[in-house]
Amino acid sequence: MTIHATTPAGGGAAESRTAPAPRALESEAIHVFREVAGEFDRPVILFSGGKDSTLLVWLAIKAFWPAPVPFPLLHVDTGHNFPEVLEFRDRLVAEHGLRLVVAEVEHWLADGRLVERPDGTRNPLQTVPLLDSIAEHRFDAVFGGGRRDEERARAKERVFSLRNSFGQWEPRRQRPELWNLYNGRHQPGEHVRVFPLSNWTELDVWAYIAREGVPLPSLYFAHEREVFARDGMLLTSGPWGGPRDGEAVRRATVRYRTVGDGSCTGAVESTASTVDEVIDEVAASRLTERGATRADDRLSEAAMEDRKKEGYF
Repeated sequence: MTIHATTPAGGGAAESRTAPAPRALESEAIHVFREVAGEFDRPVILFSGGKDSTLLVWLAIKAFWPAPVPFPLLHVDTGHNFPEVLEFRDRLVAEHGLRLVVAEVEHWLADGRLVERPDGTRNPLQTVPLLDSIAEHRFDAVFGGGRRDEERARAKERVFSLRNSFGQWEPRRQRPELWNLYNGRHQPGEHVRVFPLSNWTELDVWAYIAREGVPLPSLYFAHEREVFARDGMLLTSGPWGGPRDGEAVRRATVRYRTVGDGSCTGAVESTASTVDEVIDEVAASRLTERGATRADDRLSEAAMEDRKKEGYF
């Protein structure tokens, strides 16, 4: 079993410190889901199996309960995902009767639409399969789990983010969002990215997970794993490769703060095996989860900004 079933905090640290915020944020996110369902024809939820996209699915289920979620999930599978995450994804989809569309980067590599990068990471290769899948299925609203506290490029994002016919983000075309009024108007061929978690922080996410008992992949909690150090991060071996010459492998107790392509997602040393312990750890951290553990965000100062303009998120 790869699902770590979290349990409510039961009045513990998470509930006492941050309970009011998650309740208001939950209402805001559910409002956004219902606005999109009423305004768009073919929405979809981007799903990676990580905590933020799992939270999106949880909120969508609550927004439309007892009816089923009225739109599918879209997973862009790099082929470098952690096995625990893929098993969790399939289990979640089966348990809740969700529809899942998978765009496998391997297919784009096989027919020549993409080529492998010299560094072996496939995270930046997700853009083309994502945009091709949006066009193929004619999705007009695409939910993402981005939060403004994660990274500078995301901090300037709107809740409703207009993308042009090439899937690109254009700063001058973004609309003001006053009094929670969202403008989803778009031309044929364009679509809107929607970020219901924009105003959440990592601590808010974990407090809500504690309160609701949201299930997560076991990677988010302390476990033993063979790791090696590279560029200040702890990476692990897999289909994406392993240590280079001079990079020693050791066994350590670690957990993951974010889940992505295994070639560029680092673990952190941690003994936090429960939600409350994770909350205490996150509250003491000075770095966001992406800043601490994602090599793809370190490719350049504007790495995320450049990928956003290309249509990545």
